[in-house]
Amino acid sequence: MTEQGREPERGPRAPFGVAEVTGPSMVPTLHHGDQLLVHYGAPVRAGDVVVLRHPLQQDLLIVKRLAGLRDGGWWVLGDNRSAEAVDSRAFGPVPPELVLGRVRARYRGIRPGRQRSVGVVLSWLVSAVRPVLADRSVSRRFRAR
Repeated sequence: MTEQGREPERGPRAPFGVAEVTGPSMVPTLHHGDQLLVHYGAPVRAGDVVVLRHPLQQDLLIVKRLAGLRDGGWWVLGDNRSAEAVDSRAFGPVPPELVLGRVRARYRGIRPGRQRSVGVVLSWLVSAVRPVLADRSVSRRFRAR
């Protein structure tokens, strides 16, 4: 499963899973290649980063931030406003049943080709795993429109 990937074939859904980000739509929160810990079926609210089915191509999974509720569902936005709009600006509100899970944490690997000095490795260890926090201000900005 990726930010713009395909859902894997599998049996009953476990409460937690891993996804990989592809593309720039969630920069600076998430970057291409980040691994995500996804809590499937978790309660969600405005400001949360979630994995959801693309409303026009439901076998495609995307990662977006919930901006707020509108008639018909959740308004979802990417954090990178300069990236191509593959969010509610392009496809409108997303029905709640298409929101699959909340992103709890991200893991970043060491970039290929980077020096493996002690300083680089220590810096990576400190920043490799981070919780993905909700941005409640996105809900206030959404309502101000």
